[in-house]
Amino acid sequence: MKAHTKWLTAPLAAGLSAALLGGCGTEQGGGAGGSGEGVRVGMSDEILATDPAAGYDPGSWLLFNNVFQSLLAFPKGGFAPEPEAADTCGFSAGSKVYSCTLRDGLTFSNGNKLTSEDVKFSFERALRIADPSGPAPLLSTIDKIETPDERTVVFHLKVPDATFPSKIASGAGSIVDHREYPADALRTDGKAIGSGPYKLDSFGEAQATFSANSGYHGLAKPKNSGITLKLYRGDRTALAKALTDGEVDIAYRGLSADDIAALETSDTTDDKGIEVVQGSSAEVQHLVFNMKDPVVGKLAVRQAIAHLVDREALVEDVYKSTATPLYSIVPTGIAGHNTAFFDTYGSPDAAKAKKALRTAGITGKVKLTLWSTPSRYGPSTDQELKAIAGQLNDSGLFAADVKSVAYDQYEKDIAAGKYGVYVKGWVPDYPDADNFTSPFFGEGNVLGNHYDNATITGRLLPKTAALTDRASTADEYGHLQDLVADDLPMLPLWQGKQYAVARDDVTGLEWTLDASTVFRFWEIRKG
Repeated sequence: MKAHTKWLTAPLAAGLSAALLGGCGTEQGGGAGGSGEGVRVGMSDEILATDPAAGYDPGSWLLFNNVFQSLLAFPKGGFAPEPEAADTCGFSAGSKVYSCTLRDGLTFSNGNKLTSEDVKFSFERALRIADPSGPAPLLSTIDKIETPDERTVVFHLKVPDATFPSKIASGAGSIVDHREYPADALRTDGKAIGSGPYKLDSFGEAQATFSANSGYHGLAKPKNSGITLKLYRGDRTALAKALTDGEVDIAYRGLSADDIAALETSDTTDDKGIEVVQGSSAEVQHLVFNMKDPVVGKLAVRQAIAHLVDREALVEDVYKSTATPLYSIVPTGIAGHNTAFFDTYGSPDAAKAKKALRTAGITGKVKLTLWSTPSRYGPSTDQELKAIAGQLNDSGLFAADVKSVAYDQYEKDIAAGKYGVYVKGWVPDYPDADNFTSPFFGEGNVLGNHYDNATITGRLLPKTAALTDRASTADEYGHLQDLVADDLPMLPLWQGKQYAVARDDVTGLEWTLDASTVFRFWEIRKG
């Protein structure tokens, strides 16, 4: 995997944020389009791309998940992908060949027939273009694709990849019309032609409009006639005002932890006809250590930090309990999760931190800069890093400060190895432990922190990748998490909760807020 992936742009904790598959793939969900009222949704994230070969951000994937079909999709509240554009899919040849049979009668919103040629074209196009901001890394295990007939597509993989179904159930698996998209270049007109439950009718800087696709054939059953998505481009004050003024029915991704906490405890929220809806999330944030840094490259320094960081205080004081403490790299709710960091370091303990430093011969205060970026990971990130610096300094063992730089410069400096300690947020591409481990510790480590563990890369990751029974990976992922806790290349901080705030005549939001991170337009009903 290349050193690129879908980093969290505004944490939902701090904002609004095996066998053959078959049977359930026979239901026809579309055909007549949605019958309910249109719904207005406000969001602070930008949509950076309308072409699936380029987008790898939450805003763009929101569009892809609703406008384009993938062969598979994540059902509401579930982690195991189910057939969507496909009727059946399954592995053979030891998880190295994955075959799908398409539903009969699939068409794009322009009326063109969708066949296996379009599927092959879509995946090969994304890999050929390999846009730096695109999803090609998720598809890197594909060796070749065969289409023996119009309804059959066969993926030959370079290595066993049991998570391949989850990867292609994500936005990376979006199927485009080969007659509408150039084979080796991005589409630049802002249009999107898919076969999903919605059509993109218009797209601009401030607004995107979607209508139910009457020609859709799949599992979704739209409960509204369309969605108007208003884009507030990071302006959470404007988003909050739009909700209270009745200009939007739903505020999703963008309100701060303070805003959420205030709404949840306000005596007037019900009077205003506003409801806070909470869902599960697998979005996480980590403190990352540069293993070649002259200060935190020392294990004792990292251990001291691990003994001092008070996650409970962070989530309560900074995030107003809109997040929960995280004690491992695989979050709660994802198969394979354990509590390796709590088991190893326990509750905050200054005496243990001091012992770690003194045993290593470090007697003076450790001078340290924590690097932050002000908006990419939500409006509370700088405040959070300052709180961590305060916790370290209060121990008398550190002299820590915080510096915050714009995201573009932040990423360049990380790549250049200029930072010792920095923050990273992560939104999963798919809800599997693989997506919380392979990108961080596999080939092309996206953290940029020079960490390598031969047991993880040489044995644990390849073994888990080959196991189609994902429940059987628990021991390997447990061992991996224990190794990371011992080596300390990163320190998990918190796991987010998802929130949306809506007018009280809106229903169905609970089915759009789960660990798959798919915001399902079709589940929302107004009136």
